[in-house]
Amino acid sequence: MKVTERAAGDGHYDLVIRGGCVVDGTGAEPFMADVAVNGASIVAIGSGLSAGRHELDARGLIVTPGFVDIHTHYDGQAFWTSQLAPSSNHGVTTIVMGNCGVGFAPCRAEDRDRLVRLMEGVEDIPGAVLAEGLPWDWETFPDYLDRLAVRQFDVDVATQVPHAALRVYVMGERGANREPATAADIAKMRELVAEAIQAGALGVSTSRTLNHRTSDGKPTPTLEAARAEILGLADGLADAGAGVFQLVSDFTDPRVEQDLLEEVCRRSGRPLSFSLAQAEQTPDGWRPLLQWLEVCQSKGLALRAQVCGRGVGLLLGLTASLHPFRFHPAYVEVAALPLPQRVAALREPARARRLIDEPLAGAPEWAGGLIGRFDRLYPMADPPDYEPEPGATFAAQAAATGQPVAALVLEALLAEGGQALLYLPFANYAQATLEPAREMLEHPHTVPGLGDGGAHLGMIADASFTTWMLTHWVRDRTRGPRLSLPFAVYAMTARTADAVGLGDRGRLLPGLRADLNLIDLEGLRLRRPRIVEDLPAGGRRLLQAAEGYRATVVAGQVVALDGVPTGALPGRLVRGARVAPSA
Repeated sequence: MKVTERAAGDGHYDLVIRGGCVVDGTGAEPFMADVAVNGASIVAIGSGLSAGRHELDARGLIVTPGFVDIHTHYDGQAFWTSQLAPSSNHGVTTIVMGNCGVGFAPCRAEDRDRLVRLMEGVEDIPGAVLAEGLPWDWETFPDYLDRLAVRQFDVDVATQVPHAALRVYVMGERGANREPATAADIAKMRELVAEAIQAGALGVSTSRTLNHRTSDGKPTPTLEAARAEILGLADGLADAGAGVFQLVSDFTDPRVEQDLLEEVCRRSGRPLSFSLAQAEQTPDGWRPLLQWLEVCQSKGLALRAQVCGRGVGLLLGLTASLHPFRFHPAYVEVAALPLPQRVAALREPARARRLIDEPLAGAPEWAGGLIGRFDRLYPMADPPDYEPEPGATFAAQAAATGQPVAALVLEALLAEGGQALLYLPFANYAQATLEPAREMLEHPHTVPGLGDGGAHLGMIADASFTTWMLTHWVRDRTRGPRLSLPFAVYAMTARTADAVGLGDRGRLLPGLRADLNLIDLEGLRLRRPRIVEDLPAGGRRLLQAAEGYRATVVAGQVVALDGVPTGALPGRLVRGARVAPSA
């Protein structure tokens, strides 16, 4: 795609997107129209609009608002690059980071390593990458925002104040060791939450799950935070009169946790969202939580769940963080070899026989329960299938062919010179169907998210869920009902923007932000994830490309054409909630 340019002064608008099928983010049916932009705002939508100084031909394409991804972890990446990929590769024009209670501010110099180890463990971002990539020229959260404010990006960036960093800042070693907060500690946290919101934080986040641990295995500092401490954070939002509350919890005692979340909403007067997925151990456990949301909404409490439209899954491979033989002695012996030599060593008959015949021993408990599940492990094709048939598992293939399942898995790992990846969904796929995910997506009090862009760099590549929503749920699904195009776009734009108070975007309406995508829906393709080594300190990460995004526009500037960045960096820090301009 090319941008048509006219001579200066020869157009009525700065940019006109001409003749596209507009899916405006409101949930309304698509319609044919031109979209005109001046500066960073949409100024007109209709047929036969006057010429623009720059024009994009959208005939045969759908024109949508830019997607708003409210659950990312670019807290580190935002300081070492202006390209917030992979999210910006998938039509996302606004990201919200600082989720799950982890982040890098406020922070004293002596606590930097603690926060790095926490982010490394929780979000699989190597400590060496963070150590080299973070400038650490801040202490308070307002300082951190000021540092972000001078950065330029390909998308807009908003952030939240993370409870773990806040707790360690206030309590030091006591906070890191999960000791109870005193009344004075809670009062200080309340004060700092209000200060952060007033300085431009979008909200506050916390984690109450055992899944979140530091790189040395310790639980997140916020895991056992008492009710009074959580309510102190809510009081900080109330004092500021703004902000949202984001939380991840195991809901081990649902009634106690639900009562706490309701009280957070009442005390703060602010919206709250929590992560929700189908767990393998309790495959119907998500249903009562959705029913509870309906009760909360009837009470006037703005509680929502963040849900994922596909299985939350690990990518396993020799170049990834994990694979089924990662802790096997026969693999550990050659693990330090460069990949070509490692592949050759793993193909040696004697070593391969050990890998196949000997038990998969040596894995830590948290990993062993996942990577050895061959009944849940699938090959990953190109394009990838995130709703594979049950018979596609390696265990099912082994049963059908009579081959040892470990032999099939080893051969798959060694394919493509050891670059192959395997797919292991651990949430939202307990019954080998995405029907639960569809029901969660369609519930009126949920928003799509949990893509975790910027995190899980060697294990998960779910930031592409926006593309998946259009390819699978709207266009390709055969194993059950699909979603309508207007609903899918609405869910990823207006619905997510409204959930975090960004009312100035997410819809194609005059006066709102000129964040847009031009998409070839029939040609939209999601490619298989791949490992690249482009991080500070030589770190590696998973990236996933897409085809079919013909153009992406941020604040009225074209930031990508046919998936290639233009070099424009109009994205900036978004300070606080935004209200849609009045008509």
